[in-house]
Amino acid sequence: MPHPPWVELIQRVPFQIIQVNGHDVAYLDSGQGTPLILIHGFGGSMWHWEYQYVPLAQSHRVIIPDLIGSGISDKPDVTYSPKRLVEFMLAFMDGLEIEHATLIGNSMGAGLAMATALDHPERVDRLVLISGFPPKIHNSIASPRYRQFLTHRPPLWLATIGNHMTGRGTTEQLLKELVYKPELISISVIDRSYHNRQRGGLLPPLYSLLDHMDSWEERYASRLATIMHPTLILWGDHDPVFPVEVGKQVHTLLPQAEWHIIPDTGHLPQWEQPEVVNPFILSFLKAR
Repeated sequence: MPHPPWVELIQRVPFQIIQVNGHDVAYLDSGQGTPLILIHGFGGSMWHWEYQYVPLAQSHRVIIPDLIGSGISDKPDVTYSPKRLVEFMLAFMDGLEIEHATLIGNSMGAGLAMATALDHPERVDRLVLISGFPPKIHNSIASPRYRQFLTHRPPLWLATIGNHMTGRGTTEQLLKELVYKPELISISVIDRSYHNRQRGGLLPPLYSLLDHMDSWEERYASRLATIMHPTLILWGDHDPVFPVEVGKQVHTLLPQAEWHIIPDTGHLPQWEQPEVVNPFILSFLKAR
């Protein structure tokens, strides 16, 4: 599909394109100062950070990519392993001439942030981990829907047909699985999430990510306790994917980290409760 002229956030925002290893990657870039890279989770896109784009850019350079294989970015036929995503992140930073940055990740994006810090600690200043990313993924997911998709997903060809045939109702159900307050899921939120799901080539990268989840356990999960970067962990108290108990386990592995539970929120605290999350992030960034 051709690239749209803008990304749908609170308002329509023009985005930029950069070539990363020969593939188009869409991203937002605003503000000046020390760089922050905001990383969405599994199947997500830039709009998950719509309430951070402007506030954080008042004091920092804020960069929000659609990861390779997601959103508006290209979806090449490659292996989507954690190691390859780390390589993508480094190439993305190199393309923008960013030597080091604070990585802020939600869910799987938090996993990518930690993996980057483990493999290339000199490229990471600080970490902000929002609702992720634990070891022993298979045992950590509480949501029956997501657990089933992880362990008993349909064949790719059947899922592709189903994705094209299912309407906005299915998209709404998926959003309500992630968001604690259903009144936040407006028609416009459903529409942009639906259009994101309907972009060609979305499912093969997601399937590849799931097929290589074991490499997260082998290469990274066993080393989480060695992360020494200043770290902030934020977790929704009604997270249906990774419950608070899972967040506490992550904090146990990173005892030096600052830790906060965000009330009345699900798996996307930065989107559901930005008035709580943003001050925590800004305060953490100011701390020496």
